[in-house]
Amino acid sequence: MAAQPPPPNKWISWLSQIYSSGKGPVLGTVDVQEIEDKAREVMKDNSTAYLYTLKSAGTCSTDDANRKAFDRWKLVPRVLNNVTLRNIETTILGMKVSSPVFVGPVGKQGLAHADGELATARAAAAVGVPMILSSSASRSLEDVAEANGPNGQRWYQFYWPRSSDVALSVLKRAKENGYTALVITVDTMIIGWRSHDHRIGYSPAGHGFGVQQGMADPVFMKRHGLVARHERPKFPFDQESIRKKAAEGDEEAKQSMFLASQWLAETGFGIFRTWDDLQFVKDNWDGPILLKGIQAVNIDGAIGSLDALDMIMRSQKVLDAQKSGKLTVLFDSGIRTGSDIIKALAIGAQGVLIARPIFYGLAIAGQAGVEQILMQSICDLHITMGLCGYSDVNDLIGKRDELLVKVDYGVGTRTLVKSSM
Repeated sequence: MAAQPPPPNKWISWLSQIYSSGKGPVLGTVDVQEIEDKAREVMKDNSTAYLYTLKSAGTCSTDDANRKAFDRWKLVPRVLNNVTLRNIETTILGMKVSSPVFVGPVGKQGLAHADGELATARAAAAVGVPMILSSSASRSLEDVAEANGPNGQRWYQFYWPRSSDVALSVLKRAKENGYTALVITVDTMIIGWRSHDHRIGYSPAGHGFGVQQGMADPVFMKRHGLVARHERPKFPFDQESIRKKAAEGDEEAKQSMFLASQWLAETGFGIFRTWDDLQFVKDNWDGPILLKGIQAVNIDGAIGSLDALDMIMRSQKVLDAQKSGKLTVLFDSGIRTGSDIIKALAIGAQGVLIARPIFYGLAIAGQAGVEQILMQSICDLHITMGLCGYSDVNDLIGKRDELLVKVDYGVGTRTLVKSSM
């Protein structure tokens, strides 16, 4: 009996469509470095905004470490397994998802494209990928929820306001607008040492860009005698123009900068929360709570996030909690390819977040560009998982010793052969 080909699925069909159409993808390439370069070219007239997203703390050595960590881990494929039919669906925090891929919380997306987070929200819903909205988004959580639609899966990243009444208002708004999980960022109690921004005094948030959650919050705005408003900041962002208008007495510009300073005083005030403080959120949020930033990328010279994941997943306490269902581990920082996703899962993550490539796709082609980034990442995962000899994405989780080896090709050439027997 002849072997039967696998039934079509939307991930492989997306790739097949590229070949059948005889045209390349909307971004012109699927190479992430080429996509990054194209985004830089598209934003050449607003290069400061591009560098604001590209750069990280200090010398960017932690960002470099994130990618180098992936290079040190190598996949060991298993062949002659029947993986013709493959499944990449999984369940995370009780939510069934089409793949273990999430849109990470990238702030101020309106720096890249006029539609900002609205385009990303529509793309996530179209592809069927959960989205985590940044607290520093350039659109209100209400507007993003509307763009994401009634069937979109969305979580909210919580930058913890210092005032309890404002914090409760933000939590209430998130819950009412369909954000089912809360992602508390714990590594940004203050902004890290960002050399590039310090050099030129570049601060979109200080000029009213990326503070839209505050402008849409009724409790915060009432404090200043105003009503909540859902802003869509002007694109492209021009800090000098705003400063000039304010200096000339433009009341709108002056108010925008004042309100921005007050919102930043709420959310970027330098108070370092503790484990005990988390009880406040637990008491006032009905749903899953995640902590984001266990490995702080706001520190220059820190270890790579994948190395941190490896350390975390060697804790028996963590492994036991994960196995019992009491703990869920997600990974972000440095994900670029399907192989990267597999490496993170094998080390122990149950899902991954994609961030900067989302910004690049958005800058080049808006919603369609974000859709491509998500489709190519998941398609790559689907194909590479099969080539590694696995038919179910859930079987990858925690298989570090079976699927990976850690090597260093920095000196000379080394060939490693590991038996699959």
